[in-house]
Amino acid sequence: MLGDVLKNQAGGQVFEAVEYLRKGYIQLRKEDDPQLRADLERFIKELDPDTLTYVIRAFSAYFRLVNVAEEAHAHRLLYRTEQEGEAWENSFEDVLTRLKGKGLTPDQAGELLQHLDISPVITAHPTEATRRTLLEGQRRMFLKVKTLDDNRLPPFEREALERDLGVDIQILWKTDEVRVRRPQVEDEIENGLFYFRESLFLAVPRIYRKLEQALAGVYGDAAPEVPNILRFGSWIGGDRDGNPYVTAETTAWALRTHKRETLSAYINRINQLHHILSHSDRFGQPSEAFYERLEHDRRCFPELARGLQQRYFHEPYRQKLRFMRERLLRAHKANEERLAGRIPAAECDYAYVHERELLADIDSIARSLASHGDAAVAERELKDLRRIVETFGFFLARLDVREESSRHTAAVGEILAARGDLAKAYDQLDEAERVELLAGEIAGRDDLLPAAELSPDTRGVLDVFRAMADMQGEISPDAFGSYIISMTRSASHVLEVLWLAKTAGLLGKDAEGAWFSSLSVAPLFETIEDLEHIETVMTGLLENPVYRGLLEAKGTGQEVMIGYSDSCKDGGIVASSWALYQAQRQVTDLGQKYGVGVRIFHGRGGTVARGGAPTHKAILAQPPGTVRGGIKITEQGEVLSSKYANLETAVYELTVMASGVLEASRCTVQKIQGDRQEYLDAFAELADAGERAYRELTRETEGFLDYFYEATPIDGISRLNIGSRPSHRQKSDRSLDSIRAIGWVFGWSQSRHTLPAWYGVGTALATFIGDSDERLALLQRMYQEWPFFNTFLSSIQMSLSKANMDIAAEYATLTEDSERGRAIFDKIRGEFDRTRDNVLKVAQLDGLLEESPMLARSIQRRDPYIDPLNHIQLMLIRRYQDENLSEEESQRWVSLLLRTINGVATGQRNTG
Repeated sequence: MLGDVLKNQAGGQVFEAVEYLRKGYIQLRKEDDPQLRADLERFIKELDPDTLTYVIRAFSAYFRLVNVAEEAHAHRLLYRTEQEGEAWENSFEDVLTRLKGKGLTPDQAGELLQHLDISPVITAHPTEATRRTLLEGQRRMFLKVKTLDDNRLPPFEREALERDLGVDIQILWKTDEVRVRRPQVEDEIENGLFYFRESLFLAVPRIYRKLEQALAGVYGDAAPEVPNILRFGSWIGGDRDGNPYVTAETTAWALRTHKRETLSAYINRINQLHHILSHSDRFGQPSEAFYERLEHDRRCFPELARGLQQRYFHEPYRQKLRFMRERLLRAHKANEERLAGRIPAAECDYAYVHERELLADIDSIARSLASHGDAAVAERELKDLRRIVETFGFFLARLDVREESSRHTAAVGEILAARGDLAKAYDQLDEAERVELLAGEIAGRDDLLPAAELSPDTRGVLDVFRAMADMQGEISPDAFGSYIISMTRSASHVLEVLWLAKTAGLLGKDAEGAWFSSLSVAPLFETIEDLEHIETVMTGLLENPVYRGLLEAKGTGQEVMIGYSDSCKDGGIVASSWALYQAQRQVTDLGQKYGVGVRIFHGRGGTVARGGAPTHKAILAQPPGTVRGGIKITEQGEVLSSKYANLETAVYELTVMASGVLEASRCTVQKIQGDRQEYLDAFAELADAGERAYRELTRETEGFLDYFYEATPIDGISRLNIGSRPSHRQKSDRSLDSIRAIGWVFGWSQSRHTLPAWYGVGTALATFIGDSDERLALLQRMYQEWPFFNTFLSSIQMSLSKANMDIAAEYATLTEDSERGRAIFDKIRGEFDRTRDNVLKVAQLDGLLEESPMLARSIQRRDPYIDPLNHIQLMLIRRYQDENLSEEESQRWVSLLLRTINGVATGQRNTG
């Protein structure tokens, strides 16, 4: 179909060019032919800009269609399994059957469910390269492909659907895949809402129904009730770290936009229920409690009540639902007024203020239905509505706020200096003195702020805390998740945030002297060094009586965030994986020692270098005993569209996440086996060798950073309009520490090195094994028996499969110092070969991804189509760097370069 569209819309010349490149690079994959390779490169160089544009877009369109086809195929396989009455792998039924086989009783299953608190967090870092317009088009095509799978479809309907699918492909072809401007934070917020609107509102009740059905299937009449186990989070509009465009006003706008989305969804659901709950009081008398609430509504809305009495005299549930709808409409009106900067008028009186009021009305209807024998009715659409309101409240997703620790330190220092009542400047205090000062003022001083004018930066920090206090009152006490502190390196970094929060009334002591707190603070540990200090920092906090008092007052336990991307960029994938694993064990042990519940927040991305892995497998690979029901995971970049753009896939992804947490949390009700010390010692040794190899390349090899900037399209990536956040923490600083993980990983992925995801693994394995068959056998046992090590090496296999050293070698020729560039590439290629060979030896496989044939086929299917895009990209990089070109000519080549970056990312299904 795409070929037909190309011929009809772009012309035969474009179609022939695409076919020549496609067939040529497929042939090169089968057998290297230097003459054919030279011919293809010459052909690319001779293409004019207009034809190049169409060729690049054709390959990008192919990848989008492949993504649709693969997703539809995966859904088809799951559907067939369910049709045959079997449980698909890691479904609720599959996991519960395994748990029952391990002796999990119905009562234990019920207790285990009570521990579950699962929170996927939607972020814009790194952001999705795919435009929302394209996601909507791909959704339409997915639904048509899904319908075409139905063998019962009459021939004329099938033909019509195929014609419609062709039209959709034509629309896709006519839609520009590259954004014309960089999205603003407000755009990113709207993009995030797309997933709730398209799939998540519908997916959530299906998840609960599937879990209830699985429990009934496994435990029968003894099946426990399912509590609320799922809440979503978001960073979009609250992540200030390195993004100057996220202000207090942005945060307020984000939450009001979230509220608009939930209210609109609830109004639609109430309208549907109004058509369903048509019960007459002549055939079933509602409960007295229900009538009391109905009468209260009539007093609040007398004019509406008169109309309802006339129209629905004997239909009390319809009357109640109309009152509920009116209260939601008024809440929506009030929210719109605030979004417009106005104060809500009297016409918004009696609006729902909090989701608890709406839930109370829903429960009132459910209990009343049950009182006259209609409990089964209450278990359908009404229960679905309750599940949705429990999950999304009036806030949609709990918004995390994130800021870098040095901003808080600077703000506290300026405020204390302006107050002028300290004998010693704050920046001259040591850690113990800072902790003593901050804890003392949090506990015993209210006049924290000076009368003097403060700098804009400090006012901006304080304004965020005031906005949080205001929004908790206006939107919901649950509107915010955690206040996350990037680069946490000491206990004082956390106490600084609490001190600043006190200025906005978010915490302190009440009139009776008891602690209160409406703020949850989560320290974020990112680099290898930070992760190694996690025990010291957290011990200092948990032993501080002021901090413990506030933690107990909040009552939600301690959240600790660990960063995958920065630790990997810092010390390499082996050391990062080990530091993260150890940090989780240490934090969990500290929680048990001090009697504090701990939830670990995993700051993962989509790629292996940023912690990406299949969800269920990744959860089970966490240290035994560390997943105790609560888990929080960022959903970033391309992960969002691949998981949540389609309802069917969203249901699958949320199911395997929840079932993974369920299985990993067995430790809360049963004794489980811990890690074998022999395995821990072995990986510690691997981590040391891997880190040395990685740092020797990235920190000690002369010219390595020049190689990164010259042998990857990082300059083009920084120009790509995919996110509001700058690609560097500081524009003038091009050091390894300054560049963000999105650029670091994205650049290496585009140039087919995929270096951050595997470099150092080969040296680590080879060094450990040496000439010892016994040590090799130990690693082979670890791969078979230890989920962490198995998942680690499986992810490495995927990264190696996505790399292409022949193409990477061509990017290496872009370096200004060709001799040094070749030397660096030779070092990279040597480690690649060493990694591949040793991974296969340890896993006892003949080829990469041998145990994951579907993934292997997906990569193999895409590679011959990514290859021409890479070669076009190489040519374009050389062209736009030509200093003899005019600004207009250079910009034209840059525009084409951005299209290749977008196309390669779509083909690989990952950005950063």
